[in-house]
Amino acid sequence: MRPTDVYVGYRHLYDLSAPVQDPASAPLGARDFVLAGGLTGAGTSSDQVIVANDRDSAVKATLPNAQHDAQAATVGDHVYVFGGGQFSQYSHILAFNPASSNAVTTAGALPTAASDVAVAGDSRTAYVVGGFDGVNWLDTVLAYSPGAAVRVVARLPVALRYASAAVVDGELLIAGGSTETGVSDVIYRVDRKSGSVSTLGHLPAGLTHAGAGVIGTTMYLVGGRRDLVTDRTADVLSIDPTTGKVHLAGILPQPLSDAAVVSLPGRLIVAGGATRAGTQASVGELVPTS
Repeated sequence: MRPTDVYVGYRHLYDLSAPVQDPASAPLGARDFVLAGGLTGAGTSSDQVIVANDRDSAVKATLPNAQHDAQAATVGDHVYVFGGGQFSQYSHILAFNPASSNAVTTAGALPTAASDVAVAGDSRTAYVVGGFDGVNWLDTVLAYSPGAAVRVVARLPVALRYASAAVVDGELLIAGGSTETGVSDVIYRVDRKSGSVSTLGHLPAGLTHAGAGVIGTTMYLVGGRRDLVTDRTADVLSIDPTTGKVHLAGILPQPLSDAAVVSLPGRLIVAGGATRAGTQASVGELVPTS
């Protein structure tokens, strides 16, 4: 069975204690995941660090400042949060250590302040894609490993905000996002060693503010917007990292953007997000059905 033949079905699990959209998110072991910051139902930035699983959630720590438009990755036994903003953009790299009194510490800094980033990683390195520094749209792909300086590993053909990124089957893939002239439909593949960037394929239409996750050797894009403002979609798309082929792999209960999408073994968690009705508190899972 080809990776793009794997369809996923949605199942609601429970509701968070409060709605949230656009949090930084990352897995924490095989069952747990972290949501950091984001926008509340009132449209204000949050400083909460939530640790959750498929049954419940609890606030375990706070960020130094309330923020949203950041993203996160798990490297080693820490969750790292990159950039974000509130009234201005942040350059910090924050580390959350659940094994040490749930402490949040500053682990480093990006070369420039950046919100609206995409982040993907493996067990050793996190990659920070694009973003906005308050004036300039960013075209960089940055690499961060704990204890080492942040370095530029690639430059994209266009600057991107709110793109979707994942490391899948050893490849760093970047899909969609907002450009300075509209919404991108391009799927880029980045060679993490040489820094070369190639076009792997195209989405059926431009897509931004979508969540990204991985099951097996397939990248999934969950929801998102087809324009810069309101045209949300309920589609779940699969991307074959070898061929770039894109299939419709599932449908969410309703159009959704800016949700946290977290890759756990054999499934994707979908938490919070924004619908036409407002910011959501729902936590659900996408699991293979064939």
